Formats: sequence, C-alpha cells, structure tokens
Amino acid sequence: MRYKELVLLLFLLATSIAVNAQSEQEIPKVTVGGALRFNYNYSDWKEGSKDRGGDFGFDVFRIDVDAAYKKIILDAEYRFYSKSSGGGMLKSGWLGYAFTPQDEIQIGLTRVPFGITPYNSHSYFFQINYYVGLEDDSDMGIKYTHKDTKWEYSLAFFKNAEELEFGSASPVSDSRYAYDVAGSNKENNQLNGQLYFSFGDQYIKHRLGMSAMVGGLYNIETGRNGNHNAFAIHYELNVKRWDLKLQLASYEKNPENKEDDPREVVMMTAYGAPYAVAAKANLYTAGLSYTLPVDMGPISSLKFYNDFGWMDKRVKQFKDSFQNVTGCMITAGGVYAYVDYALGKNHAWLGPEWTNAFAYGGDSNSWHGRANINLGYYF
Repeated sequence: MRYKELVLLLFLLATSIAVNAQSEQEIPKVTVGGALRFNYNYSDWKEGSKDRGGDFGFDVFRIDVDAAYKKIILDAEYRFYSKSSGGGMLKSGWLGYAFTPQDEIQIGLTRVPFGITPYNSHSYFFQINYYVGLEDDSDMGIKYTHKDTKWEYSLAFFKNAEELEFGSASPVSDSRYAYDVAGSNKENNQLNGQLYFSFGDQYIKHRLGMSAMVGGLYNIETGRNGNHNAFAIHYELNVKRWDLKLQLASYEKNPENKEDDPREVVMMTAYGAPYAVAAKANLYTAGLSYTLPVDMGPISSLKFYNDFGWMDKRVKQFKDSFQNVTGCMITAGGVYAYVDYALGKNHAWLGPEWTNAFAYGGDSNSWHGRANINLGYYF
C-alpha cells in the first residue's frame, strides 16, 4: 500500500471513530427501574385485624425513569396503588439542566426542599412531619440546587401542588403521594429555601441545616388568599455505623375561609382520603439507627432504628399527636424488608380516629400499636 493511501486510510478511520464517539454522546441515556412491594399489618385497634391475626396484601408497584441527553436530565417516578389508596399517581417528575456537576435547575413536579432530605426518618412510616406535608413532598414549580463537599443549598418557587383539574373552583385531587392542603383551600405561589453545611472527617460526619417556606392559600369559596409558612432547623450525625437525625420545625396555616368555617384546622389529603390537621403546630423529631453488616445467606445488612415524633399543637384545647417507630431494615440484594412496630397517639394512621386525630385529637387520647412488615423487590 502506498504512503498516500495509508495516510488517507488512517484519516478515514480516525474520522469514523470520532463520528461514532460523537454519535454515542448524543444518544440519550435512559435507565428504567422500579419496585414491587407487599405489606403485612396487625393493628391493635381493629377487631377484624386482631381476629384474623393481621392482613397481608399488595402495597405498590412503581416505575422509575432517569434519562440524560448532554446536560439535559429527566427524573420521574409513577406509582400504582390500590383504588382505595388513591390508585395511580405521579410521585415526582421533572426536567432539568445541569450547568455544572454541582449546579442544576429542575422544572416540574420536584421535591420540596424542606427539612432533612431526602428523608427525615429511617422507617417505612417516615416521621410525623410527613403526615402534615413536611417530608418527602413534591410540588409543581422550578428549583435551583447546588451541592459541593461542604455547602448545599436550594431555592425554589412552586406555583401549586399537583394539579390534576384546571377548573376555576376545582379542589385538589385526593389521588396524590404526599400530603397537601385540600378541601376549600389550595396551595399557591410558594417560596422555599434550604441550606446545609457539612463538616467532619471520614469517621465523624456532621450535616447542619435550616429550611424556610412561605406561600399562599387560595380559598375557592371566598376567592381570597390566605397564607402559610414553615421553618426548620436540623442536624445529622454519622459516626461509623451510627446515624442520628434531629429536627425542630414550626408551621402555621392561615386560610381565608368563610366566616362559619373554622380556621384553627385545615384539610389535607393524600392516598385517596383527606383528614383535618391543626393549622398551627411545632414538630419535634429524633431518629437513631445502627447498621450491622452480616453474612446470612442473601442478607447483607441489618439496620436497627428508632424514630420518635411529637406534634405540639398551638391550640390548648387540641390533644397533641405522637409517633414512635422501632424497627429493622433487612437488605438482601435488591430485596428490602422493613419490620416495624409503630405506636401512635392521636395519629390518623395509628389509631381509630381518622378525621380529627391530627387536629382536635381522638376521643380516647391513648396509644395504639401497629406491627408492620413491608417487603419489596427494587430493580
């Protein structure tokens, strides 16, 4: 082969490699995952549950999609619950743009930056904050995030919570994953800010933060805007296998209801069923866990934990709500099992009073227990 032909061949080969590499870079990367979960529970306040020795059934099937094209990113999670628990619902779903590896913007149904994130809890039940819309909630808006080795901060504007109907006076749908204000009021034009500072070494790690939220509450009956706000300070400590989460939060909701409607409570909804919540309260939470690596067949680790939460309602006549969850998370490859014993007092999910437990309180004002096992395969 002559010299010129060899040079031409090498040039064509290099060009082909470059074109193929560029084409591969421009092909969107898509990852699909999900989970299938089942749940057993024994509730001591339900006579039928006690007589049967508890109940075991379907919990949720979910699909997760992550995609990226150059600096454009997508994240979405859709969940399928039973009809009585709200049916199908979009837990989160947003489009984003990564300016740098540390900075990105997200638009759509994105996680509200408030409190310890991603979770202020270790158990299947979350913390008591979740039941008043202040843990693992996502709303419709735009969020900017920054994260480096020491500093994390997020700034967000949420136009509203998940909106499934666009009528002038349409209430929010009960079919949603996380709790939002419902009934005659709707969340709107909300600002959130969150700041974290991390310090320590490879053995002891600290994460100190604060969060704030302020927004409107539009009443579809009066046409007037009320307001709501919340503030939290939080701290996390990780020492080898130990993990500690502490948080103090305070919120208040000031709806512009009709004159004959009470303003000391608001309706909130998720999982297909609304309930009343005290309009003003302080929330104190503490959670501690210990992770033990094991070699027991497919089981690789056991995480033992206890999460405690107190809802201190700011109306003297209201009965405070409490939650305590003791349990263990068992990990075996893609299989996770939460084995929990949850105690609740004036708690809608842990006691006989549903509608007013988180507002006025239950009639008995006593503790109730629920033994719960959630088993899921995550893929």
